[in-house]
Amino acid sequence: MGILGIGVDVLHVPRILRLLQRPVASRFAQRILSSQEHDIWNGIPASDDARRTRFLAVRWSIKEAAYKAVYPTLCPTWKDFTFHSLSTDGTRKPLLEYHSQGEQLLGRIHASVSHDGDYVYTTVLVETP
Repeated sequence: MGILGIGVDVLHVPRILRLLQRPVASRFAQRILSSQEHDIWNGIPASDDARRTRFLAVRWSIKEAAYKAVYPTLCPTWKDFTFHSLSTDGTRKPLLEYHSQGEQLLGRIHASVSHDGDYVYTTVLVETP
C-alpha cells in the first residue's frame, strides 16, 4: 500500500467560539457534523460552552485535514466523515471514518488530534487500497 495523501490543519479555537455565540450555531453544527456526531453534539449540555466548542473545533479541523489528504481523488462533503474520539476505556485510538461513494478508493485512514489552549492541530494520512 502507498500513501494517497497527507493533510494537516491548525485551527484557532476562538474562531469556533465566535460562531457558537451567534444565533446560527445550530445550523453550523448541522452543516458539518455527520448524523452520529450530531447525536453526540445534542447530548452535550448547552451550558457547557468549552466542551461544545472543542467538539466542533476538533471535527472541523480533522475534516479539513481529511479533505486535504484525499483531494482531488475524492471531493467529500463534511458529513462524509465521522470522527470518533479516543474511547473512554482507552482501548480504541481516535478513528476517522469515511462513508460515501468512492470508499473503495481509500485504504486505511490514520488520524491524530492535538489541542493546546486556543489551538487544535490535526493530521490525517490516507493509504491507497
